[in-house]
Amino acid sequence: MAAFVDRVVVHVAAGNGGHGVSSIHREKFKPLGGPDGGNGGDGGDVVLEVDPSVHTLLDFHHRPHQKAGNGRPGEGSNRHGAKGEDKVLKVPAGTVVSTPDGRVVADLVGAGTRVVLAKGGKGGLGNAALANARRKAPGFALLGEEGEAFDAVIELKSIADVGLVGFPSAGKSSLIAAMSSARPKIADYPFTTLVPNLGVIRSGDTVYTMADVPGLIPGASTGKGLGVQFLRHVERCAVLVHVVDMATMEPGRDPESDIEALEHELGEYGGEELDLVGRLRIAVLNKIDVPDARELVDLVRSSLEKRGLAVFPVSAATGEGLREFGFALAAAVEEHRASLPPMEPARVTVTPKAVDDSGFTVERDTEYTDGFVVRGVKPERWVRQTDFTNDEAVGFLADRLNRLGVEEELAKAGAVEGDAVTIGGVTFDWVPTLPAGTLTIEESAGLGGRGTDARIDAPHRVRAQERLAAKKARRTPYEISEDGWTDDELPDDVQ
Repeated sequence: MAAFVDRVVVHVAAGNGGHGVSSIHREKFKPLGGPDGGNGGDGGDVVLEVDPSVHTLLDFHHRPHQKAGNGRPGEGSNRHGAKGEDKVLKVPAGTVVSTPDGRVVADLVGAGTRVVLAKGGKGGLGNAALANARRKAPGFALLGEEGEAFDAVIELKSIADVGLVGFPSAGKSSLIAAMSSARPKIADYPFTTLVPNLGVIRSGDTVYTMADVPGLIPGASTGKGLGVQFLRHVERCAVLVHVVDMATMEPGRDPESDIEALEHELGEYGGEELDLVGRLRIAVLNKIDVPDARELVDLVRSSLEKRGLAVFPVSAATGEGLREFGFALAAAVEEHRASLPPMEPARVTVTPKAVDDSGFTVERDTEYTDGFVVRGVKPERWVRQTDFTNDEAVGFLADRLNRLGVEEELAKAGAVEGDAVTIGGVTFDWVPTLPAGTLTIEESAGLGGRGTDARIDAPHRVRAQERLAAKKARRTPYEISEDGWTDDELPDDVQ
């Protein structure tokens, strides 16, 4: 079973918004008490948060599907649905999130840093929220929106001040074990280190972190060996140290060729953008406790110094030279930290909406000969929230699109009645409505506007006096006496 995972593909899905509800308040003596449908709750978000106690992405390796809670639907009596529960994913510092096509979504550095990876869907409005002076009794409600969902590539790039690179079995893990409290696995065979190791070191008043990666071999940048899988862990290091094995017994290897091979692989991996070769400033001649290795120090030192490298002969086994090496690293780290720009306070950037921005665009549809596509945040959201099984809800959508100016722009683009219009993946046969500001069909027929009910305006209880007056009004004005109809009371057809 894997114990260290630094790259996973996670399918994240935010919660869906709850549907609004259409409801009419009813109680004794109030059969039509007005709309009281509550709103649906918003869906939960998928949130990434940096946790210092997390050091690997192993949890996501075993659970690659992460979903937030859905919002609850609204209910009658103006009861709104509850918001869906957020899904908070704990990740290590240095986590980079990107899409499968390589677009970086977030780069998380610093304990407590949070970012919303997938936004939950908005809850739909109930008919109580849709009521107004003209639409007093809506017979519909809006649907909740679906939450965002996509595949996220999550990678871990360890944050360390110093990175150790070198050939397999050069003694990188031994150096970390000798200079810090870290206890990586150490053995006398190549590729003992299978995962990056991280140690905290104090040299004087400076505290810094040191990391090593599995050994690099020629061709590592193209996938040979294990190093290319973990080179991302040295991308953020301020100083890179080349650990040279002075006691290697492999034929054809020497410190000079090792340096050249290492610089070539770092250059191929990072390119000019990362400039990993420029960070390679120190060379450590390790294993000088071996007699033959100590004799090679003077021969190698001059050639490495000509390359601009600071050379430190050390022995991880006996501790010789480690103190001087540690202080040199501390000085290099302090120099890097001093060169960083000061932290600026967080600023809020407000981008005003353009004066001529209508919020949507109308384009010709490539799939239909006489078709148009309307794109925009508002119209697409309105379509997603519409219940197309409810004629009143469809009419409400048409009114909203008309007020936004969609029909006017369609007419300018050359659309005629019967053309296919696509909004948010839904295709309509366009039938223009009456111009804005005129009476709707219902109003012109004396039926009131869409979503109105004349019974709402009527008194809830008719009094006795009103009932008696209505009864008298219904009675005929002609009375029959004992002798029959009077002449002046008889109807025209009787006289």
